[in-house]
Amino acid sequence: MYVIREMKKLLSIFIIFLTAAVQLNAQERTVQNRPYTDLRPFHFGVLVGGHLQDIEFDNVGPQTITLDDGTQVERFISCDQDRWELGFNVGVLGEFRLHEHFALRIAPAMYFGTRHLTFINHSENMPDGSPIMQRQELKTAYITSAVDLIFAAKRFNNHRPYIMAGINPMMNLSGKDEDIVRLKRFDCYLELGMGCDFYLPFFKLRPELKFMYGLTNNLNTDHINNMQDKNMKMYSNSVNKARGKMIVLTFYFE
Repeated sequence: MYVIREMKKLLSIFIIFLTAAVQLNAQERTVQNRPYTDLRPFHFGVLVGGHLQDIEFDNVGPQTITLDDGTQVERFISCDQDRWELGFNVGVLGEFRLHEHFALRIAPAMYFGTRHLTFINHSENMPDGSPIMQRQELKTAYITSAVDLIFAAKRFNNHRPYIMAGINPMMNLSGKDEDIVRLKRFDCYLELGMGCDFYLPFFKLRPELKFMYGLTNNLNTDHINNMQDKNMKMYSNSVNKARGKMIVLTFYFE
């Protein structure tokens, strides 16, 4: 239910704009705002938006742990992101006109967010019988530079829908040695999305919804060697792969 509520928050504004675009499409032709703006070979802009982050873990299953007295026991620990939380992103863009319907956009930006992770030790219980749990707030701060190819429909009045696809390399600036799970410094995402240009009297507004999926295993498996708390190492060893996902709603001002 929490995920659904957060997704509704992110999607509601975008749905309003799409509804407005459909209504405008049924109208007669009107005077166009900024009729030559799409004929520029290159232009700049700024962007601001919100996003939801998720991460897919591959759990290793049962593992053998050596205790301080030398005995070996089997532990089964699972890890998952327990909820989504809204983050935000800001940046700039530069767009090259390739064709009447195609454009290439480069958009350096920063993404700030948090992933809430829960580790459940299914082999050991609390006094009340519930399994032992550990939690981690995995804060993220990314520097990104998306490169997207945009295919836009023909403009009608003062709106123009489009679809886009591209790649988004990212550099992670966060992470501490005491974290249970730590991500690698660099990652790359595939992104697919759609949006609509709205031509206003003084600028063009572009709301865009896109889905991003990590292309690499972003788990830092060397992090366990830097951990000071030996009791936490079995939680770090409970996963061997991690791939990030995002749902991003962005507003471009051009």
